[in-house]
Amino acid sequence: MNWLHFSLQIDHNETKLNDMDEIMNVTDTAIIAALRHDARASLSDLAARLGVSRTTVRGRIERLRQKGEIVGFTVVMRQDTLSDPVRGLMMIGIEGRGTDKIIRQLNGMPELRAVHSTNGRWDVIVEVGTDTLESFDEVLTRIRRLDGIVASETSLLLRTRKST
Repeated sequence: MNWLHFSLQIDHNETKLNDMDEIMNVTDTAIIAALRHDARASLSDLAARLGVSRTTVRGRIERLRQKGEIVGFTVVMRQDTLSDPVRGLMMIGIEGRGTDKIIRQLNGMPELRAVHSTNGRWDVIVEVGTDTLESFDEVLTRIRRLDGIVASETSLLLRTRKST
């Protein structure tokens, strides 16, 4: 019996009916963590791993979807799991109202792992990943040449200490 199952069993046996939402939050969190690890896991596998019934897993996933906590599922490809040797964040300042156009152009660049709109000094922050410093520099140059970009600042990522 794993620790989570044991913990849920003790809480369930010692709790009042009004505390059931709190128990379900623990179950929700465990389901979400398991789905983040393997979103293709069967309901039966999830139930066995978490020590709850298959019906509980199915019902909790459906409720999480209805509440908007789970908004979708995605495919992770092998290339997505390979870390880029050279990674960095580029903060971009955009002139006028050209943000939507520039974001469309940025979204078309395969070296960009993510494009974030933000507030404050910078309008957009992009996550860049390449094989070499030379190709990283080429990406930065292409971005800086886009019409409407007035300023940028880039930081190389040296080591990831935590990632979700």
